[in-house]
Amino acid sequence: MVEVPGGAFEMGSRSGRPDEAPKHRVSISPLLMDRYEVTQAEYARLAVVNPSHFKGPTMPVEQASWADAARYCNARSREEGLNLCYNEETAECNFAADGYRLPTEAEWEYACRAGTTGDYPFDGEAQRLDQHAWFAENAGKKTQPVGQKRPNAWGLYDMLGNVAEWCNDVYEADYYRQSPEEDPVGPADGECYLLRGGAWNSSADGCRSAYRLGESPGFQDACFARNAIGFRCVRRVRSVEPNRAVPAPK
Repeated sequence: MVEVPGGAFEMGSRSGRPDEAPKHRVSISPLLMDRYEVTQAEYARLAVVNPSHFKGPTMPVEQASWADAARYCNARSREEGLNLCYNEETAECNFAADGYRLPTEAEWEYACRAGTTGDYPFDGEAQRLDQHAWFAENAGKKTQPVGQKRPNAWGLYDMLGNVAEWCNDVYEADYYRQSPEEDPVGPADGECYLLRGGAWNSSADGCRSAYRLGESPGFQDACFARNAIGFRCVRRVRSVEPNRAVPAPK
């Protein structure tokens, strides 16, 4: 895992889609984040079934639902003797627990940007995306083994492209208008969870740092190819008071 330092940043975009506005200041507590997207080998070690369409031990797991990802986080915590973050019956997340969980979308964007402020977390913007991400123009219509492209400034790989990543938050198009400044955890309820980062089938625009998309947690009304959805895990570095427990979408 990579230690992501605490700090503040400008979240969202002034020139992107309406749900990326308004651009607003957010403070994030330090955390540990997986250097890579969870691979199929890692997932299969703790889960009964590897749901992935594109098979390969070093390729990211995909076609895992939001609940599958939460269960994996708990299994990983259990294996290491950590406190579980998720109540698997209610899907509520205990942010004060020291176990693994999915990142909030604010944590995800902060870690993706790694101190940058542009559309992409590197100089040169879209012209250099090929060096950092597997997306529609170079992925060959499938996922690729993790860690093959250049990392961002904080050493995180595949934050853009390869598979879009589940976040812990429920999606709400206008949430940024009332989002708290410190460690926001998203709306209290909703029907979809957030995906971030774009995937192997995404355009360059869909791989921007601020791009956000809502998806049904169990793919009930899938608007994004399920074989393009994966995740990575985070853990807290120090005690963080949760803003609230987030229930499962109805």
